[in-house]
Amino acid sequence: MRIRALLPLLASGLALAGAARAELWGYVDGAGVAHVAARPLNSRYSLVLGTPSAEQGRVPGKQDGSQGLLTWLEFAPEVKSVQPWLREAARRHGVDMELLKAIITVESGFKADAVSPRGAVGLMQIMAPAEQAARLLDPRANVHAGAAQLARLIKRFGRIDVALAAWNAGEGRVARHGGQMPPIPETQAHVHLVLELYWALLQRSLPAQARQLRIHSS
Repeated sequence: MRIRALLPLLASGLALAGAARAELWGYVDGAGVAHVAARPLNSRYSLVLGTPSAEQGRVPGKQDGSQGLLTWLEFAPEVKSVQPWLREAARRHGVDMELLKAIITVESGFKADAVSPRGAVGLMQIMAPAEQAARLLDPRANVHAGAAQLARLIKRFGRIDVALAAWNAGEGRVARHGGQMPPIPETQAHVHLVLELYWALLQRSLPAQARQLRIHSS
């Protein structure tokens, strides 16, 4: 259910929130809960009904600088060609498809034949012995191998950000820092980029999955 589909149910909620104008802000969280309020309570909220006042303006959220990239991810042929494998891998390994898509975007830009100077291969830039590298140039095999590896890292470290740090810097470095984010600028920047894009992709996909509604007082 999209947030806009919930609007007929929100008139009383807006009154309770003390809205002086027909204006509604909201977002859908990772659990599929739609949060709505009469004003943006933080940067996660975006306008879903009405026009923001001049003095209030639009609070810049995490999506604001990424609309062009999100549009490219929605329509690019190289992205569409691997969508079936992304869905398949997400179901099989229990990893969000949006997270897989964010990692691939940052790692390889959806270039299935990408090989880094260090020998990382394919869409998800997986390190592998030379005898396995050719197999990982196959998009389906690469996505499944990457999703399985990511699922294992999330299970081991218990947090997506730390799992992404282990993906970038290696499990050993993360383990040596007590299972926390290591103080490596390159790794921290990598994790930040992936999570920013993951958030934007979730915000675009989760409204269709919202099953609960929370109205927040201003």
